[in-house]
Amino acid sequence: MNDSSWGAPPQAGYWGPSDGGPVRGAAAAGPAYDAQYAQQTRPMPIVPDVPDHGGDQDDDRGAARVSGPLFQTPPAQPYAAVPQNPEPMPDVSQPAQSQPPPPKKTAGRDLGAAIGVGVGLGAVIIVSLFVVKAVFVGVVAVAVVVGLWELTKRLDERKGIKAPLVPLAIGGAAMVVAGYARGAEGAWVAMALTALAVLVWRMTEPPEGYLKDVTAGLFAAFYVPFLATFVTMMLMADDGAKRVLTFLLLTVVSDTGAYAVGWRFGRTKLAPRISPGKTREGLLGAVGFAMAAGALCMQFLIDDGTWWQGLLIGLAVAVSATLGDLGESMIKRDLGIKDMGTLLPGHGGIMDRLDSLLPTAPVVWLLLVIFVGSG
Repeated sequence: MNDSSWGAPPQAGYWGPSDGGPVRGAAAAGPAYDAQYAQQTRPMPIVPDVPDHGGDQDDDRGAARVSGPLFQTPPAQPYAAVPQNPEPMPDVSQPAQSQPPPPKKTAGRDLGAAIGVGVGLGAVIIVSLFVVKAVFVGVVAVAVVVGLWELTKRLDERKGIKAPLVPLAIGGAAMVVAGYARGAEGAWVAMALTALAVLVWRMTEPPEGYLKDVTAGLFAAFYVPFLATFVTMMLMADDGAKRVLTFLLLTVVSDTGAYAVGWRFGRTKLAPRISPGKTREGLLGAVGFAMAAGALCMQFLIDDGTWWQGLLIGLAVAVSATLGDLGESMIKRDLGIKDMGTLLPGHGGIMDRLDSLLPTAPVVWLLLVIFVGSG
């Protein structure tokens, strides 16, 4: 291979500087050669750079690419960069699966059953309250006995605590009747006798566990029947039926307001370790609903009552009902159960409905006595 095989062709008529002769390897000058080299060395038209992708490449002899308008080829389209791990193409034959919608908020219970049972219980209470007061007292006594049965049964099942049910049931019913017949004095006497009966009844069994059993029995006697006596004590007044109705309405409205506002706007937990479902927004809803209902009830139902008194009673009811609900939630968490019973579809047990009513009864009774007297 000669020296000029990788270089550019020599120009025509070029002579070496030293000897005046032609440079070694130079082509002879002449018209033929001049025309050939002129044809090859004329300025190349400017064409876009075409990336080399293995198409028409120059051969290894250094031959010039033929150029010109007739011989220009359109630039090749560059290949798109292929990712190292390409995503699989969707199958057009199957519709793309959409993301599942976010879960909707639910009440956590059978709402239809809960409403039906609530309406039925309300009808029984209202009819007995305004038709024959003694029948209403009997309804309260039955609710107390069933609540005591649920509580003592769960204590036995979950903790092995055997609170004596028989003296509790008899004494509890007696407390409710005594509160209606003799007022606060009768309720306190019945409570003391029930406590004594619990202590004596438990002595018939072995001493192991005596202290925890009677302690649980005294707690149950105070928590369920004694607090319930304040409901029948309200009934003693001349407008007793209206007072009880006010107490029931305010408690139910407070619970409803807490549920409605908490379900829709609840964000900040009120007591997450006790009841994760309760929120501060729900508490505000309970306060607002109960205060509004209290103002209406005191103005139009209670003799000598005024709307501002109803605002205070409504506020107190919202607080006491919430604390009562949290208190029972604390008991159920300690026992490791969700509901105290299964007697009421959609609600749980009787105790699951009495949780906010029981601590609210003495609050409403006391405020009514302060505002409008015992009547």
